Amino acid sequence: MKQLDFFYFFGSGYSYLSVMRIGNVAREAGVTVRWRPFNVRTVMGENNIALRTQHAKVRYMWRDIQRRAARHGVPFTGPPRWPTDPDLLANRVGMVAAEGGWCEDYTLASFRAWYLDGVELGSRQHLDAVLPPLGRDVDATIALADGPAAHERLVQETDAARDHGIFGAPAFVVDNETFWGDDRLEEAFAWAAGDHSLQVQPQT
Repeated sequence: MKQLDFFYFFGSGYSYLSVMRIGNVAREAGVTVRWRPFNVRTVMGENNIALRTQHAKVRYMWRDIQRRAARHGVPFTGPPRWPTDPDLLANRVGMVAAEGGWCEDYTLASFRAWYLDGVELGSRQHLDAVLPPLGRDVDATIALADGPAAHERLVQETDAARDHGIFGAPAFVVDNETFWGDDRLEEAFAWAAGDHSLQVQPQT
């Protein structure tokens, strides 16, 4: 079965759409997904992208997300708290979850808590709400997230994203082919399935 790497960031507005949609699309395409949180702030800085200071673009982003959510049947109650997770704790817990094999469940619960319940990512309230239903002890998980292994894995995943030419979130990688943005999600899965127009064009 073909695998697609899903690179995203806890705190990325557009990543919410893909987090909520990717499971169904993957099942329909018969493709497995590897969930790979990374530090998008690092690669955005390296590419001189400063979204926080681009007020018109931020206003457009939230309206665009609202439109796309309505189009795809994704719940949307309004823009969430943003920016969020200043210490990257939610993202580092994502490293712990990825290592332990529960990253998808943690990600879905985290984005729902952030977008739909108004909980700030990386806060104690967020982790208290999200981790116990997943069978995870909050203090023990935070201790792991604060440890060197989680910090190092976040660096490694960010390096991997950079190596694929990723400059924002979400992004999808299949066989070293990179697609950026929630609006490229279906196209990425078409590539994974071998159905993309560029793949099926007759060779001349």
